[in-house]
Amino acid sequence: MSVLKKFLGQTAVYGVSTVFSRLFNFILTPIFTRAYSTSVFGIFTKLYAYASLINAVLAFGMESTYFRYLNKHEDKKQEVYNNSFLCIAFISLLFLLTGLVFVNPIASYLSAEAGHLADYRKYVQYFIGILFVDAICVIPFAKLRAENKAFKYSLVKFLNIGCFVGLNLFFIYVVPAIIKHDWPMADWFASWFRPKWVGYVFISNLVASLVTFLMLIPEFLKLQLKFDRELFAKMFTYSWPILVANLSFIVNENLDKIVLSELLPEKIADGQVGIYGAVCKIAIFMSIFITAFRLGAEPFFFSYAKNANAKKTYAVILHYFVVALALLFVALIANIEILKHFISRDKEHIADYWVGLPAVPYLLFGYVCLGIYMNLSIWYRLSDQTRFGLYISIVGAVITIVLNFVLIPKYSYMGSAWVSMLAYFVMMVISYVLGQKYYPIPYELKKIVIYLLVSVVLVILSFWVFNRNIIIGNALLLAFAAGVFYFEKDQLKSILVRK
Repeated sequence: MSVLKKFLGQTAVYGVSTVFSRLFNFILTPIFTRAYSTSVFGIFTKLYAYASLINAVLAFGMESTYFRYLNKHEDKKQEVYNNSFLCIAFISLLFLLTGLVFVNPIASYLSAEAGHLADYRKYVQYFIGILFVDAICVIPFAKLRAENKAFKYSLVKFLNIGCFVGLNLFFIYVVPAIIKHDWPMADWFASWFRPKWVGYVFISNLVASLVTFLMLIPEFLKLQLKFDRELFAKMFTYSWPILVANLSFIVNENLDKIVLSELLPEKIADGQVGIYGAVCKIAIFMSIFITAFRLGAEPFFFSYAKNANAKKTYAVILHYFVVALALLFVALIANIEILKHFISRDKEHIADYWVGLPAVPYLLFGYVCLGIYMNLSIWYRLSDQTRFGLYISIVGAVITIVLNFVLIPKYSYMGSAWVSMLAYFVMMVISYVLGQKYYPIPYELKKIVIYLLVSVVLVILSFWVFNRNIIIGNALLLAFAAGVFYFEKDQLKSILVRK
């Protein structure tokens, strides 16, 4: 089996689990938007945006560092595992204790109204627990990927999302039905249950995270409480720029949702955040593909770096990754009239959410640029120049922060969508230029740019010129796919038949 076929097979396993996990999560979107008003869904969106920022801090860039040093010091695999885990465990424990001490001030900051303070205290406590458990599971999960245990990794992730979805359905549908029909235990449920309380979403997440922790106990038992200071000094030097880069990335990804709630008038802020958060869910399909690629690619890139033809292989992978992104970009826009029904099936709220659809093409192209950037970023990770990842991400964060404050007051979430796309586009370009200088890889730039430009033109035609007509949009998609197959068939055949 060729290296590329092996890479594709492993990525496919991660892809299946990621698709199922994200689709289950996607199914919850219309359920949430039906169960909760746009303002309540805005609370949900805002809190998870803050959680993403904290997650990046707690992980401390150690996931990428683990992969790098696992292959750099093959004689010290146990030490690399110990150091990576103990670093995150220390930071996470410090966060847990500090967070529990300052629950009240944090809740007061997040709560817009004094009457909601008690609820926000509970929300904060739930999130502290979720973030702590998720953080200490980062390195055990990375260990599964490094050891090519894609099936076990996928099983644990699948159980996590299954538990999350199942509990949400239980709180939204089953408990109200038990109370309404006076089924067994109806009185007990009625004594504490609060209809349409968003806190049950966070409780479900916490329980799902604890289930994940239990499933990873075999990996925790392989830890040794030994700390290699000399090795850690090298790992720290490598990881802290990744931490800052990850923080900047999270800022790019989530600051818009936070700033929307702060810059817009209070009476519409939560509603606008809710609309934006809901339409962002359509981009989940692009995110699924990018996530599946990253899960398979990151350990592969590091382990394959010593091969003589590594750079040529990386170039081929990016080429077909861009082809897949371009096709998916056009496909999602061509079928947006179908996908929009997953935002909300509630006729009372449906128009409130669909009004945000014009932001979707910009969000999707931003994800295309992000996916390419993540692929390109391998150059500074493999050459131990992670500081460049820090610089690039800071540029993206500055663009995001400055332009969000400029555009949101006038254009609301549309300004956020434009800024997100621009930030990722700039990061992609800078990474390519620097990469060709410090770690040149023979990418087929001309063909990549042509595929991207064609996809953008087709999206403009499908969404705006033909007003989201499904038939015309899919006809354009088929024509694009046929063109791609015609120009790529020879190279694809050589890859698939190679042994």
